[in-house]
Amino acid sequence: MTFKKILKQIKELKIQGAQNIAISSVMALKWFIDNEGIKYKENLLFELEKRKKKLMETRPTEPAMRNSLKYILENIKHKQFIDIKKEVNKRADFVLKQFKKSNNILTTIGAKKINQNSVIFTHCHSSTVINILKRAHNTGKKFKVYNTETRPLFQGRKTARELISAGIPVVHYIDSAAKFALKKTDMVLIGCDAILSTGRVVNKIGTSMIIDFAVKQEIPVYVCTNSWKFDPQTIVGYEEPLEKRNRDEVWHNAPKGIKIENISFETIDPDKITGIISELGIYQPSVFVEEVKRENKWMF
Repeated sequence: MTFKKILKQIKELKIQGAQNIAISSVMALKWFIDNEGIKYKENLLFELEKRKKKLMETRPTEPAMRNSLKYILENIKHKQFIDIKKEVNKRADFVLKQFKKSNNILTTIGAKKINQNSVIFTHCHSSTVINILKRAHNTGKKFKVYNTETRPLFQGRKTARELISAGIPVVHYIDSAAKFALKKTDMVLIGCDAILSTGRVVNKIGTSMIIDFAVKQEIPVYVCTNSWKFDPQTIVGYEEPLEKRNRDEVWHNAPKGIKIENISFETIDPDKITGIISELGIYQPSVFVEEVKRENKWMF
């Protein structure tokens, strides 16, 4: 798939999920470096930076993408021209292997948290959560999943389709029935798009409402994520941008004069999260942040 096609698919949400977006951005950069015909170092560096910017502009609330691209292009300008292509591919391959390796570790850890005959609640679409549930199912555990449709683009339907195709029973709810569904739930598993230096987690709009009720009902809440979704810029004062999308997703051809806010993400307070499940282990948010700093010094 070409750079332009990947860019378009990320922008149009045909590629969904923070980790899938990060992996696809790496593949886009690999395609460019393998197919470019640029003869001068300065031009190549300019074009790489340009494409990095284009990718990041597609989805602003995606530190996994930003971290991946940073890892690949950091200090690349100090390389000789003939070595740049080789180095970009080498680093890109490392990033892809890192995601694969960490996925295997965290899905194994997460699957152990699924109890026999339990009911798991999830919101939106997270490939990490789905992989955890599939791993638990493949080990012989029997459980149900309750999930929400996730308006306005119904990413929850994608979750339901993938789970039922894997043989996992699913009960699908409209977003406004989440409170009703949670009353029958043993645990909440959600993905995330970003983790901030304060331990706050950014996820799909509607998540905080769900978690507020789960906490009141003493239902444990686990965030499932690769550690590369941590945003190191928040340590030095930058705010994580919360993406707003086109109003037409909410109401196409709405009557003139109606203002529509299509907010895609929101933040969840760390004290409402039981633990963050990642390839580093299961930690409370504040401890998770310290572990990321220790394990991924290159981010800072």
